Amino acid sequence: MTLLDSFSPGDTESASKGQLAHPMNIAHLKQLEEHLYQVGEKAYCFVGNGLSNQTFVEGPEGLIVVDTGESIEEMEAALRAVRKVTKAPVVACFYSHFHYVSGTQALLDEGNVTEIPIYGHSGIPDNIARFGGEVAPRVSRGLVHQFGLKLPAEGKDGLVHVGLGRFFRNPAHAPFTQGYIPPNITFNSRKKFKVAGLDVEFVPAPSDATDSLTIWFPTLKVAINNLLWPALFNIFAIRGEEYRDPRLLLDGLDELRNYGPEFLIGAHGPPLFGAESIAKAILKYRDSIQFIWDQTVRGANLGLSADELIKFVSLPTSYKDTYLTQQLYGLVEHHVRQIYFGLFGWFDEDESKLFPVPAPERAKKLIAGFGGKEMVRAAFDQAMEEKDYRWAVELASWLVRYNADLTGKLDSGEREDRFRLSNALKAIAYSTTSSNIRNWCLTRALELDGTINLSRFREHRFTYHPADAGSAIQTMHLLRVLLVPERAQDYEARVALFLDGEKVSGLIIRNQVAVSMVLDGTNFEKGPELELKISKGNWAKLMSGKARLSQLIGKKEAECVPDNTSIIKFFSCFDHPSFCDSEEEHVHG
Repeated sequence: MTLLDSFSPGDTESASKGQLAHPMNIAHLKQLEEHLYQVGEKAYCFVGNGLSNQTFVEGPEGLIVVDTGESIEEMEAALRAVRKVTKAPVVACFYSHFHYVSGTQALLDEGNVTEIPIYGHSGIPDNIARFGGEVAPRVSRGLVHQFGLKLPAEGKDGLVHVGLGRFFRNPAHAPFTQGYIPPNITFNSRKKFKVAGLDVEFVPAPSDATDSLTIWFPTLKVAINNLLWPALFNIFAIRGEEYRDPRLLLDGLDELRNYGPEFLIGAHGPPLFGAESIAKAILKYRDSIQFIWDQTVRGANLGLSADELIKFVSLPTSYKDTYLTQQLYGLVEHHVRQIYFGLFGWFDEDESKLFPVPAPERAKKLIAGFGGKEMVRAAFDQAMEEKDYRWAVELASWLVRYNADLTGKLDSGEREDRFRLSNALKAIAYSTTSSNIRNWCLTRALELDGTINLSRFREHRFTYHPADAGSAIQTMHLLRVLLVPERAQDYEARVALFLDGEKVSGLIIRNQVAVSMVLDGTNFEKGPELELKISKGNWAKLMSGKARLSQLIGKKEAECVPDNTSIIKFFSCFDHPSFCDSEEEHVHG
């Protein structure tokens, strides 16, 4: 016997605000309700404030805060909650990993201090930087989909929760002011410290983040971790993430269990109590992950493709007795695919995937083979009537992709066909236990039917600020991934950027790529032959799309060497609205 499939057609209920969802998805709200838990005599865990918990451990010398949430406002709310039970001053902050570190400034503001010890993995700053920059649009779009950031608050398509918390960002905390402060005590190996009068042990424990730490207070018998979640661990994140190796997670869970904690606090969800019940929970959790790993590898060795593996690997019903190992966040079938591709890459020995027909052409061939669009539409209607939603989604995707091109415009199908695909995705959303899938499917469905517009998440969004030399270097570097190869064919040039008279950065176009240029004379390339001289403020306007380069040149707010035409030619090679003469040129490349 196995657990539920990824979705259960027809198994749908209405939540308190009219949201349609699987009953298990709705019931999971109980684990995510706002509540300040007392954990032992000296620890408190605030659940339901946002996506993550905020944890407080009181020592003889003051209060330690673990994780500070998504914003200053979120951390302020947590402080208000804990101040009802303790007035101890905050004397230190711990980061369990890089995801929830944006409210730290609130700790300094409350204590009217300029600095406190902040402990964290040495990889935190790099991980924070890694998810912006070149891949920012894709990362942002993934967050919007997975966490339902554009879903309504109520109605059948309304947000229920985000699996690990009630919200990605609690609306009550708007405007979500960023208050991240880098850790000032860093390490990447096991360390022991005395903090706030308490012995503390930090143990690297990679999970969904390479910089995750398990934090152990031996005298309190309290462990804080980012390993055991209030749902089956998310080996694959549908928003798009780097590969998470489950084998590393198993090691971390084994060590966590060996501590023998009497109190277990997670980055998400309610704490667990009692050494015996915690040990059992950790054991079952780690075994669920090993089961998925082992059986995926077993099936791959037998010669099964990724598509075949999703039926071969299903968690047994023995894992159904606790919410900790339920598909309330991600899905087993997606985790299986992730393990396969993480081990062996994208080719799974399915001959049809070796040289697949491009999507638009494939759609045309499949539709023709069916006997035309009307036959496919009839098959779609039958699939929906029979609640065969997997097949319905595929059929509708052919129709939507029929007129698509290769520039990413995949919604070019006729309006009625976009509605077909939208309805099929909604049917899955209403009947899945997984919050990630419900939110992703509903967001995509609402985009298809025109309810929401996500076009802003398909381009780089540079925010306006007075650009300094460092940010200018960064933004010039990011232009590399905005180069339109066709515009740079048979073209080579070099440009130096001057901000307020200071040479700060450079870029080379050659061989239809853009390469960052070192300006200190150590670069093997020739020096710049073009120069753009502009103020920091106007550079910020350009990068944030608030002004066009041609406009600034016309108003003599930008100086071009040797001439205007050369500079405009150089920057027109990039797909950025400020460097195009028209929006149409920007959109169509």
